Amino acid sequence: MSGAPERSCGQASVELVGVAGALLLAFLIGFQLLAAGYAAVMADHAAEAAALALANRRPAAKAAADAVPGWPSSELRVRRDRDSVAVTLLPPSPFRILRGRLAIRGEAALSTPAGEDGR
Repeated sequence: MSGAPERSCGQASVELVGVAGALLLAFLIGFQLLAAGYAAVMADHAAEAAALALANRRPAAKAAADAVPGWPSSELRVRRDRDSVAVTLLPPSPFRILRGRLAIRGEAALSTPAGEDGR
């Protein structure tokens, strides 16, 4: 009988390690989802700022970078098409394998002021 409490104490330790690992994994997945969601909002915000800057004949890349304060400039890419601006952000990730694969893109349309489109 004296061996039973020791075995259950050891089993509880193993269960504690298992539960702690599962909680850590759940936390990391939750963090990744929040980071991707935040990046989606910021990408849209930066794309809109870049489109407004182009409409006012200012540099789009600088406006996009200013719209996402604190975001590393190496993780921000601005691309202009004929009638739109696309901003791509790489959200932070605790998983190195996902680092470059979670590119979030925001897009905004460029509009020309009345009278400048040839009509």
